[in-house]
Amino acid sequence: MADVLSVGVNLEAFAQAISAIQALRSSVSRVFDCLKDGMRNKETLEGREKAFIAHFQDNLQSVNRDLNELERLSNLVGKPSENHPLHNSGLLSLDPVQDKTPLYSQLLQAYKWSNKLQYHAGLASGLLNQQSLKRSANQMGVSAKRRPKAQPTTLVLPPQYVDDVISRIDRMFPEMSIHLSRPNGTSAMLLVTLGKVLKVIVVMRSLFIDRTIVKGYNENVYTEDGKLDIWSKSNYQVFQKVTDHATTALLHYQLPQMPDVVVRSFMTWLRSYIKLFQAPCQRCGKFLQDGLPPTWRDFRTLEAFHDTCRQ
Repeated sequence: MADVLSVGVNLEAFAQAISAIQALRSSVSRVFDCLKDGMRNKETLEGREKAFIAHFQDNLQSVNRDLNELERLSNLVGKPSENHPLHNSGLLSLDPVQDKTPLYSQLLQAYKWSNKLQYHAGLASGLLNQQSLKRSANQMGVSAKRRPKAQPTTLVLPPQYVDDVISRIDRMFPEMSIHLSRPNGTSAMLLVTLGKVLKVIVVMRSLFIDRTIVKGYNENVYTEDGKLDIWSKSNYQVFQKVTDHATTALLHYQLPQMPDVVVRSFMTWLRSYIKLFQAPCQRCGKFLQDGLPPTWRDFRTLEAFHDTCRQ
């Protein structure tokens, strides 16, 4: 605060002005005390009146003297400089209740932080400007024109290989049946039936899973023209939750160089829902929470959790 007040302010006169204010308040208090006490401690009425008037005049003269002194010191204090870094917000530093309203200290901290940020941003800009990227960009452009673009081999897999991988996964899990179809060319679509619990529509691009939709076992999974319905969601909230978790699992199981391992890991995770309505939550031990069974399956241990209990 001393640094703020030192800009265009006479600190010595400021301290004397504070003392003058205290003296003025004491003089005014004595005036009201005199009026409150009235005429006392005199035997005759005339003596009491004279003593009261004299005492009251002395107190008024003291108030007048202290007021004149305060006016004189106020002219010596001066005014804060107009070039204050925080302008009128710097006056918030005069607030005596800092614990309840620490606004000025927060503003000052934000001002210092923004100055440091601007300084370091300027240094970073200077360093980046020294490293010209034009030459390397041109070289990359020329080399890219000379070299033919390599086709991604992991995305272009023969349909026979995809069929073989799916058939091997189908044989791994007796309680899970997988029906493969290709209604739109080479891209495969899987209808996975897990016991009598649920059905899953899996949309694939070569051997990569693009989309999954989970529905109940008794729900219709076909459109009116007999194709798999890959757009409409389940009518039940529990299977909508499982669909969201299956989408999360697709993001978790990522190994582009070994897509068959990804599909096998995802199917293994999906198989853990065979006891969707029978397994209790591993944290709270309950079968239902908010009317729903444990819909989350851990990616590593495959244990069942409620959506709110897994965190």
